[in-house]
Amino acid sequence: MLDLFNDIDFKNGVNPSAATSDDTAVVVATLDMSNLKAALLLIYLGSIADADATFAVTAKESDTGSFGGEETDVPAGLMQGTLALAGFAFSDDNKFRKLGFLRGGKRYKKVTITPTGNASAVYMSATWIVDPNQKPTSNPPA
Repeated sequence: MLDLFNDIDFKNGVNPSAATSDDTAVVVATLDMSNLKAALLLIYLGSIADADATFAVTAKESDTGSFGGEETDVPAGLMQGTLALAGFAFSDDNKFRKLGFLRGGKRYKKVTITPTGNASAVYMSATWIVDPNQKPTSNPPA
């Protein structure tokens, strides 16, 4: 059966929370790709109050998942979309950004969203949408 309900699963990325009002980086939950065919990070933007704020996105990968200095940039050939297109600015209220990851490279993936010039409130959350090897997926998602 070909359907999204049984074919995809979800993992926490960034919980919805109180607004971020400084330039502290937001680190998305690390994703273990060991039993996945592919993954997509969906970033949901709410209100972005500061008229000067920009948000850069970086993606790292690691064999150990520790991200203690051994990590490297995810190769562009293993991503769908670009880091530049995943970034956003003050004028992107209530929009989405997406960044895809293909199987290959190192086992663990981590994305960081780094604000610049963010002196007011920004609301955002993120969800990993994954295509697991084992199907059907559970409901509710594990």
